[in-house]
Amino acid sequence: MFPNSNKKLDKKDIDKNLKMMGISSAVLIGLFAYSLIKSDVPLEGTSYYLGVGFLFVLLFITLAIQKFKHKVREMIPKNKFQEELEKSNSNNISIKDEDTNSKNNTIEAVNSNITFKDVAGISEIKSELEEVVDFLNNPKKYKEFDIKLPKGVLLVGPPGVGKTLIARAVAGEANVPFFYQSGASFVHIYVGMGAKKVRELFTVAKSKAPSIIFIDEIDAVGKSRGTGGNDEREATLNELLTQMDGFDGTSGVMVIAATNKIEVLDEALLRAGRFDRRVFLTNPSKNDRLEILEHYLKNKSYTFDLDTLASDTSGFSSSALSTLINEALLNMIKSQNKTLSQYDIDIAKQKLQFGKKQTVVLSDEQKDILTTYQAGKAFIAQKSIKLFDEDIITQELVYPSKKELEKQIEIYLSGSITLEVIKNESYVVFKDDIEKAYQIANDMVDIYKMEDNQENIINNIKENLKSNIIKNRDTILELKDILIKEEGIVF
Repeated sequence: MFPNSNKKLDKKDIDKNLKMMGISSAVLIGLFAYSLIKSDVPLEGTSYYLGVGFLFVLLFITLAIQKFKHKVREMIPKNKFQEELEKSNSNNISIKDEDTNSKNNTIEAVNSNITFKDVAGISEIKSELEEVVDFLNNPKKYKEFDIKLPKGVLLVGPPGVGKTLIARAVAGEANVPFFYQSGASFVHIYVGMGAKKVRELFTVAKSKAPSIIFIDEIDAVGKSRGTGGNDEREATLNELLTQMDGFDGTSGVMVIAATNKIEVLDEALLRAGRFDRRVFLTNPSKNDRLEILEHYLKNKSYTFDLDTLASDTSGFSSSALSTLINEALLNMIKSQNKTLSQYDIDIAKQKLQFGKKQTVVLSDEQKDILTTYQAGKAFIAQKSIKLFDEDIITQELVYPSKKELEKQIEIYLSGSITLEVIKNESYVVFKDDIEKAYQIANDMVDIYKMEDNQENIINNIKENLKSNIIKNRDTILELKDILIKEEGIVF
């Protein structure tokens, strides 16, 4: 728009100058003629003829320029300011065009080249997701018996355990289009934009079915409604719920989402028919870490003992192990070596512990505290547990009895009481366990009216726990030894 208007301004300026030149020439000739008529003295000499010639030449030049003004314009060089202005204006137009094009761009899928072979240490997770892959690859086998798979799979776990990588592996294993979006990308300033993006995402995914939609950090848009007062986020969540209700289990579209804060998600997202299958991920056990390290060190030369390294990296997530090996390899190259040594691993550990990429690395004392805590918890719950599991999945009580509620409180308090008995000291390991125990006790008093005092419930359960743990101390210590060695207990 601006360059065209500038050209119009240039034409007007030149036309105006030409008119002024013509008028000036005509006025001078008129004055000269008037002087001839009124003057009594005849004009003669060289100056007279030069003056007359100059006026006619000026008039001729004016008429010639007026006739060929288009060619003259092309010959006149533009000044620097005008060139910069036109250049700036053209850039503004191109930027606006790019913005317009980006707004009109459709959501595109990617084809993942990652498969389960590229993801180590997830043997238990694979079995849960293999039927999802099989359904996407062989839908007829399921449709024949009118079988519908869950519409949504929710991956729950702390940061760095490989939730996104696993989702990509499912898409790569099934060889279907993979639509990646983060929860934050749906949150816009203007009301309605996030909901519109959700509609576009599901429309495109359905047209490319079979396909996978992966929503990372879904808690950014899926938080419980009525708590934040954000109309745009709630409108986007409502649209997501509507879209998930709008297709059935035979549509060929699988929605996978990831979060590390399942407790903040809206209940409507977690009900049957939406994200009704949940896969809980934790930091890898020793055997998982060994498998992950073998994967990252494949075709690489090293001198340290891999089993020892797997034992020494308790608390490392899969991404932390990847970073550890990468930092060690960088140090190896810096030292101009071709074989990875224990020294390189130690330098990498220091960077992870004290550098910008801080990772919790358990000392022997910290590992002893954690194994004691988890051993007591496993004994009381009589359920399988891994060293870094922060929660034992308790049965959802439909009609909770007083005894069942007290058992849940007992499980949540068991780790802390085990430490008090065996270590003769109080420790805080998983603070959520304490909060959940007190919340259940509070509900028993305020909501269920089963007891009159919260503290009495907690104190009575603590006393029963202490006597039970003292009586079974040796069994708990045996479980602790298994946890130290295997980092997991199976009942």
